[in-house]
Amino acid sequence: MSTHEARLHSLREELKRRELDGFVIPISDEHMSEYVGEYAQRLAWLTGFGGSAGTAVVTQDKAVMFVDGRYTLQVRDQVDGKFWDYESIPETSPAKWLGENAGEGAKIGFDPWVHSRGWAKAAAKELEKRGASLVAVDTNPVDSVWEDQPAPSAAFARPHDEKLAGRSSADKRAAIADWLTKNRYDAAVITALDSIAWLFNIRGSDVSRTPVALSFAIVHADGTAELFVAPEKVSPALSAHLGNAVTIRDRDAFETALEKMDGQVVTVDPDRSVAAIFRALEEAGATIKEERDPVVLPKAIKTEAEQQGHRAAQARDGAAIAKFLQWVQREAPTGRVSELEASDRLEAFRAESDMLTDLSFDTISGAGPNGAVVHYRVSEETNRTLEPNSVYLVDSGGQYADGTTDITRTVWIGPDAAPAVVKDRFTRVLKGHIALAMAVFPKGTVGSQLDTLARQYLWQAGLDYAHGTGHGVGSYLSVHEGPQNIGKGGRPNEQELLPGMILSNEPGYYKTGEYGIRIENLVLVEPRTVDGAEQQVMGFETLTFAPIDRALIDTALLTQAEREWLDTYHAKVLEVVGPGLAGDQRGWLEAQCAPLPA
Repeated sequence: MSTHEARLHSLREELKRRELDGFVIPISDEHMSEYVGEYAQRLAWLTGFGGSAGTAVVTQDKAVMFVDGRYTLQVRDQVDGKFWDYESIPETSPAKWLGENAGEGAKIGFDPWVHSRGWAKAAAKELEKRGASLVAVDTNPVDSVWEDQPAPSAAFARPHDEKLAGRSSADKRAAIADWLTKNRYDAAVITALDSIAWLFNIRGSDVSRTPVALSFAIVHADGTAELFVAPEKVSPALSAHLGNAVTIRDRDAFETALEKMDGQVVTVDPDRSVAAIFRALEEAGATIKEERDPVVLPKAIKTEAEQQGHRAAQARDGAAIAKFLQWVQREAPTGRVSELEASDRLEAFRAESDMLTDLSFDTISGAGPNGAVVHYRVSEETNRTLEPNSVYLVDSGGQYADGTTDITRTVWIGPDAAPAVVKDRFTRVLKGHIALAMAVFPKGTVGSQLDTLARQYLWQAGLDYAHGTGHGVGSYLSVHEGPQNIGKGGRPNEQELLPGMILSNEPGYYKTGEYGIRIENLVLVEPRTVDGAEQQVMGFETLTFAPIDRALIDTALLTQAEREWLDTYHAKVLEVVGPGLAGDQRGWLEAQCAPLPA
């Protein structure tokens, strides 16, 4: 019996013992995190799936994996089709599937500490149609059969320098307390790990690629707060940093604290808090007010110190990227460089800086057809050579103590010239990138109103890409941060773009089975002065500096304004990144940043 077959069998036996007919396993943790600690990687352990979004449903006679279009290929590579069926989201969903396939009277288990209340309500409603029921478990059955399950990280939570944060934790907590008082709330429950890290000016190393510490928090209207964190993670330095207004409690005491909030008016974010939190508060008799986490918006608006720190991180990161791109241009045409070797070399260049603490996500190192897989993750099984005369896409980022970076570059591996069709697609992506970078827009604009700027030149050729154009980025925090975004279609209560927000600018094009193209820089929303303007106007400051591959540009497709933008950008790349390079690397950068030929 194979490893994953045995694990599936063990889980089914455990479900029988608990008199459950099925169980739902998402990629999630108690904080609704995008990236979770090793202890919470239940789906990966059970199935072998390595993506960052997906859910499994296991019954006694079926096992089904649910993923969206980003992972259609990956799930088939990693999850054995002999034992698992595959379903696509949004064509269906775990809740909808259960409503169509659960047996009458079936009891389907779920862990309320890893699902939202909204999901639980939707699934219960679907199951009711079949005469079945959704059952909250006290302990996760996967944990019961995962014999070597890692323990949650015991690494110290550490203070984050106020000089880098630009604002004290006391000041941040006072602002939340004022908001609570204004709305006549007694307390706010904060469970998103990046929100807690920002609010208390702490960082950690409990989750790969995201510098957060496993913890919960309750902030009270009087300005005091409770931080629930494992005792072994608390150092004297952390205690001194938090001060007397913050009570440090064991992370395991969080649920008990919720159960004692009877008679209080408590705000909880339904999108960032698990079902178990609502259940504990309801059973306690608290009055629950569903509100967006009050930390989310102020966290997204970077302080001057955070903006300056980010610029410094980008200069450091850009030098590493330039060194890497020069290495790729020199070595890849030999046909002896693999995706894994390239990814490792890029990390080594970044690690030359003593400010690097981690990558901000697993590097997407996609050669040829692998570059067409939007969220590709290279492995020993999928590793390809960067073949001569092909396209290579690399999407990567670093976590520096003063900023989080995220950059994508697409390059042509010579020695021959790139085909005209590839240059056409690349240039259309570049034109969209430039259009968004040059955008000027009035106060009140939301990201979906700008998205078309990045897609227009692809649309003109009957082309498009199936991902968003921009996501928010944290300050030495999560590489994917809300509430700001740039994407297709408006959403209810979509967040307007405000000065101080950082977003990505990353249009792309993907030719399945052949190659992928994406050009990504980070941008900062900034106020602009426009002569004659009758309202507040904003635009973007480009923060990311690394050369854009000239070998893939069809200059005949560029307007004069676009050529000027690119020449100006490359001059700035040389100014910002050049001091970090010397010798052949500096000479290479100067050639890459020269003005486009007339």
